[in-house]
Amino acid sequence: MTVRVLGLDMEDTHPYSRNRHLLRVEARPVTGKRIVFCTFGSLGDLYPFLAIARDLKRQGQVPVIATTPVYRPLVEAEDVGFHPVRPDIDVTDPDILRRVTDPRTGGRYVVGEIILPALHDSFDDTAAATMGADLLVVHPMALAAFAFVRLTRMPWASAALAPVSLYSASDPPVLSGVPFADRLAAWGPAAQRRLRKAMAFLFEPQWKPFRELERTLGLPPAPNPLFWGHSPHLTLGLFSPELAAPQRDWPAGAHATGFPYFEQRAALPPGLERFLDAGDPPLVFTLGSAAVGTAGDFFQQSVEVARGLGKRAILLVGRDPRNQPRDLPPGVIALPYAPHAAVFPRASVIVHQGGIGTTGEAMRAGRPMLVVPYSHDQPDHAARLTRLGVARRVPRARYTVPIAAREIRILLEDARYADRAAEIGSRVRAETGAVTASHLLTGLLERTKV
Repeated sequence: MTVRVLGLDMEDTHPYSRNRHLLRVEARPVTGKRIVFCTFGSLGDLYPFLAIARDLKRQGQVPVIATTPVYRPLVEAEDVGFHPVRPDIDVTDPDILRRVTDPRTGGRYVVGEIILPALHDSFDDTAAATMGADLLVVHPMALAAFAFVRLTRMPWASAALAPVSLYSASDPPVLSGVPFADRLAAWGPAAQRRLRKAMAFLFEPQWKPFRELERTLGLPPAPNPLFWGHSPHLTLGLFSPELAAPQRDWPAGAHATGFPYFEQRAALPPGLERFLDAGDPPLVFTLGSAAVGTAGDFFQQSVEVARGLGKRAILLVGRDPRNQPRDLPPGVIALPYAPHAAVFPRASVIVHQGGIGTTGEAMRAGRPMLVVPYSHDQPDHAARLTRLGVARRVPRARYTVPIAAREIRILLEDARYADRAAEIGSRVRAETGAVTASHLLTGLLERTKV
């Protein structure tokens, strides 16, 4: 059988890892190291890497983002190298977002219908993106990159953007789409280890395209990287240890770096500063960059919540006109977008979906939260924030005007939530996630240089 990588035909008996010298690598007129970030997903899966890329550039390194083509303008606006990697989909398409955020089937849809069918194309694109690279950083959903680093044996770091990707039997996640998830999270470590093995076993039939890629590349079957995809060199936990403290059963070389915040340079929308200055701190309602594509009546319900409580409010509704609520009362405004870092610290309560990027910004702001999780890692973040004493939670299916109003009233009236949120916020603001992550990467480069 012949393996075709980057347009080169190589026999199975000559693994690509032994023939990298056959690839033509263009000379680079720079002295920095080329560090390629392989990622896939929403803006919450991109922004942390852009934040780290900024610091690497400051050090004189050459970061490159390899991801979905739709993000090219955003990456290149940062003067960061970009390389497209299939699948070439519009991650902002409402129909796609509706299926992605389904609490029961969203994960299977992302892996089984988006990523795995494009796996061979993704592998070719990843190989092209990493020509001349000194180091790879691999997102949990960049599945082709896991096969690539096994084949080439090049230095790499894994990145866990959320605690669920560092699945710990002693600090287990609340799993989306799993019945009685909260109860399962209370099981002991031995049961948690068996649960993870059982989930990997049940997922194996869907995993056939990955096994086919392994056979094509001449690789033996490896443990499923969705469950055990950690680099032996370095794993970056790109979140605050306040959200998930390091555990003994984390992979060797794993670090909780703190959130790498991608500071937006955009100005506040016209009139927003005046609104914020004109009265009491408002409620802020947002669904991040993914769940906002399947908001349903969330924003209209939230208008009624603010009206019933007699509170000012800001709704960040995205660009889908269907999210624009009707009949806004005085003191309530709806905007497509505003930088969370600028708005959240001035809120009385932040109501959000629990995505990792939004969670990080809300923790940094030091304000109490109502978390309305949809799917994926969001139920786990909601549970962790609740245990921290900074939030209450209501699953999206149970978010109604009476329930949301009751929960927000508790957050407003019980000073313990605001005090605890301020305490946690001060510690999170002292962290240096992007700088810590970039220094760990350059340290790995030093340890692995030839």
